[in-house]
Amino acid sequence: MKQSINVPGAPAAVGPYVHAVKTDNFIFISGQLGLHPSDGTLPKGIKDQTVQSLENLKTILEGCGSDLDHVIKTSIFLADIADFAQVNEIYAKYFCHEVPARSCVEVANLPKGGLVEIEAIAIAK
Repeated sequence: MKQSINVPGAPAAVGPYVHAVKTDNFIFISGQLGLHPSDGTLPKGIKDQTVQSLENLKTILEGCGSDLDHVIKTSIFLADIADFAQVNEIYAKYFCHEVPARSCVEVANLPKGGLVEIEAIAIAK
């Protein structure tokens, strides 16, 4: 079974995709830019965008009946790998118990000029 999910309170997708796909065992969260859900704008700076990206991820997980404690893998895409330490500082505040497996890479560009995008896989509760 596969269920496509769009969560109220999360920013609208910037392309032809949904916020998440839920199966019997897993939730696959689409990459989340640091877009404000209310107006789709990006905050300035890597710190504010990272916080908003993680808040968006959290909102979607909760809308799927899960939470950050059930995340088993994240992928982080950075416009500038020099932001790695700042992103880690904020990320550690959201994943402070059992941290998920993770990859982090620098990319040439992100949609809407974003500085960070985070996607996740979580266990369905």
